[in-house]
Amino acid sequence: MASTEFGEDGDSRGGMWVLEQRIDQPMDEEAEKLKNMYREKKFSTLLLLRLAYQSLGVVYGDLGTSPLYVFYNTFPHGIDNQEDVIGALSLIIYSLTLVPLVKYVLIVLRANDNGQGGTLALYSLLCRHANIRTIPNQHRTDEELTTYSRSTIREKSFAAKTKRWLEEQPYIKDIILILALVGTCMVIGDGILTPAISVLSAVGGIKVNHADLSNEVVVLVAVVILVGLFSMQHYGTDRVGWLFAPVVLLWFLLIGGIGIFNICKYDSSVLKAFSPLYIYRYLKRGGRDGWTSLGGILLSITGTEALFADLAHFPVSSVQIAFTLLVFPCLLLAYSGQAAYLMHNLNHSNDAFYRSIPDKIYWPVFVVATAAAIVASQATISATFSIIKQANAHGCFPRIKVVHTSKKFLGQIYIPDINWILMILCIAVTAGFKNQSQIGNAYGTAVVLVMLVTTLLMILIMILVWRCHWILVVVFTGLSLIVECTYFSAVLFKVDQGGWAPLAIAGAFLLIMYVWHYGTVKRYEFEMHSKVSMAWILGLGPSLGLVRVPGIGLYLPVYTVPEDERFLVKRIGPKNFHMFRCVARYGYKDLHKKDEDFEKKLFHNLFVFVKLESMMEGCSDSDDYSLYEQQTERSREGLLVNNNAITSSTNMDPTVSSLDSIVSVTSPSHLNATVRSSGHVSNQTEVDEVEFLNSCRDAGVVHILGNTVVRASRDSRFYKKIAVDYIYAFLRKICRENSVIFNVPHESLLNVGQVFYV
Repeated sequence: MASTEFGEDGDSRGGMWVLEQRIDQPMDEEAEKLKNMYREKKFSTLLLLRLAYQSLGVVYGDLGTSPLYVFYNTFPHGIDNQEDVIGALSLIIYSLTLVPLVKYVLIVLRANDNGQGGTLALYSLLCRHANIRTIPNQHRTDEELTTYSRSTIREKSFAAKTKRWLEEQPYIKDIILILALVGTCMVIGDGILTPAISVLSAVGGIKVNHADLSNEVVVLVAVVILVGLFSMQHYGTDRVGWLFAPVVLLWFLLIGGIGIFNICKYDSSVLKAFSPLYIYRYLKRGGRDGWTSLGGILLSITGTEALFADLAHFPVSSVQIAFTLLVFPCLLLAYSGQAAYLMHNLNHSNDAFYRSIPDKIYWPVFVVATAAAIVASQATISATFSIIKQANAHGCFPRIKVVHTSKKFLGQIYIPDINWILMILCIAVTAGFKNQSQIGNAYGTAVVLVMLVTTLLMILIMILVWRCHWILVVVFTGLSLIVECTYFSAVLFKVDQGGWAPLAIAGAFLLIMYVWHYGTVKRYEFEMHSKVSMAWILGLGPSLGLVRVPGIGLYLPVYTVPEDERFLVKRIGPKNFHMFRCVARYGYKDLHKKDEDFEKKLFHNLFVFVKLESMMEGCSDSDDYSLYEQQTERSREGLLVNNNAITSSTNMDPTVSSLDSIVSVTSPSHLNATVRSSGHVSNQTEVDEVEFLNSCRDAGVVHILGNTVVRASRDSRFYKKIAVDYIYAFLRKICRENSVIFNVPHESLLNVGQVFYV
């Protein structure tokens, strides 16, 4: 839910506002609906199993489709020795054990930010325990939030020393932010590469039974499927999401069953790959070729970061149950079965998965494989939308249109602009590379980089948040970096063979995100320093002219707000000032319709507030009314009433909110009933103020929107001028305007701007 609050208290004109950010702050009785929204709840065993089943379609599609292309990318030129198959299988087994199982399922999933996963969630969690945000909008009252979990740190502890070091070094804040953005950009790269390699690998099974079919036909079929997949995104996954879990469940059961069949039919000796000795033999015998083949082995753990990024939909325990009871054993059986088949068919590495399928069930498995690839692609596309929205909320991405596609699930969103960009890049990758090998090299580069970022952020989480013993931190760091740096060194050999693609994509997105964040920070600092304090406004007395009042928007996960709970009103200053602060609350699904008679509703609630205030003055102690602190999601209107004009002011920086007591305007029917029961009658002051509001309404409403223009100063370096004057200015020009987002009538709009040189 979003709102805008207007009229901030301050000490002096031109000074920095005393800002109080209170995201998700409870609002008395209304807060009970939100208070435990993100807390880990206790679930029954039956419910956990049900949620674990549902998580298959959302979380594990990407990881589950890896058997389609792992052995092909590991041995693109064929297999020379049976021992190589055993060594590769051993590497796959221990990679699956150390990274998805131990690192992510058992450790990283517990580092979620109130149920949210991904690199930006880790960054947000760190910002709560150390003042490392690049936008200086933290306040002591943040700690009172129901979702603001934070424990004290002993002053002389290692965690306290680390915290002070992070806070005292300005460049460290930028480094941590860039790390989080790099991880975010790599996840966006996954959203491009996963559909490309999954669909192309699944469709490639056609060539097994139709050897005369050209590769161009396979690529064309894959492109058609991808176009259809991205074109259907605006419908959301709510309508077809119920199909995802059974499709992925059937997929895991099939690959697990086929694996058992192949182990029994071909060679059960592949199970000796559970001995890590064969890893050493494989790398020693293979030399440089064996080392570079690790880039193919790496693909067996793709989708692991998506597992963390998609965490918001399910409790951690259900995701852990699904992986340990079904996903992990089925993947081990699938890879072992393919290895058993390859032991007797060394020249079939290019189509190991499809050639190992029994003939009688080949086409059913092909259909399920294609469906599973589409589900895996859908999951990564949805994760990309979610992480773009997170970046936007952190001030790291331009304002874009976000469409909520489900009434039931908060995280199901659709971003049209990003969707078409992903489709174009995905088709370009598929049609450009035309084979799984080069796409696999690109995919591996993106996967290992985001894993390294997660490891580095997790080190700080373990020190600052969990306060782990240094031995545990060293063990986690050592194991993670050994595995991931090994894989990273392998993918470096393949940068010129497709590995450059995710680096180029991530570099472009990183440039956009960092430049936008830099411009946002500079605008924020300028506007916070330039705002007029409320003390100065009140010092002008009752003869005010039009006065600019700040409005700040922030986000809360509330689906909708009933009409009779929409408005919150507070009086600013004495009654003879006739000045109010009004907050219009909207849920994330509530629409700002152009034909909505917002001004009429606003005045109606102001009239109700005046009557309510008059009645409350006559009540010494009433339980029917409460003053409570408010903040919410989409910014809307602020009201400043003075003389014969009403000024609506909005300044959209979705980072900060003020904290003041605001009266919730109850429904008129409830108010009238209470007035009758209490016996209070409107006094002359109330009548006069109602007449004054009527005259203000007749005078009309003006919507004032701030529009600060950032420019590089003349003595700036050339790269700063390019970033600010061209890139940031271009992004500001193409992003959505606040007047469009909130459907402000053009004839009532007044943009107030100033050029600010940095």
